[in-house]
Amino acid sequence: MPTYIYFAILSMLFAGLTAVIAKFGLKDIPADLGLAIRTVVVFVLVVINFFAWHNVNTIKQVTPKAFLFLAISGLTTALSWIFYYRAIKIGDVSVVAVIDKASIVITLILSFWLLKEPFTIRIIVAGLFIITGLLILIWK
Repeated sequence: MPTYIYFAILSMLFAGLTAVIAKFGLKDIPADLGLAIRTVVVFVLVVINFFAWHNVNTIKQVTPKAFLFLAISGLTTALSWIFYYRAIKIGDVSVVAVIDKASIVITLILSFWLLKEPFTIRIIVAGLFIITGLLILIWK
């Protein structure tokens, strides 16, 4: 298996733990405070990771265009986290997580359209399963 698959599996495992652990932490505090605490921890660990792998010299490789896109990505991440934390604070994590993960469908559409990634039947079927699961979950 390619290395990126192992990284993706680890990402999935940690992401799966994140919401449930956060729900425990949000029990007696506002969602925005919980998110602020989480974000500080994320920031510290990401900076430590950056320096631990001796990436300091790569800073000069960041172009204005790359910076702009990464900044916009940071903005969309922040907005996603703000709404996610508000949702898990007042709702069921099991429902919120499924709705949140349906963002995969948006990612698929954008990756085909903007990144010109392969548009295969296997990916289309997987996306349809995700949409079907989401509809089953939210159907009243």
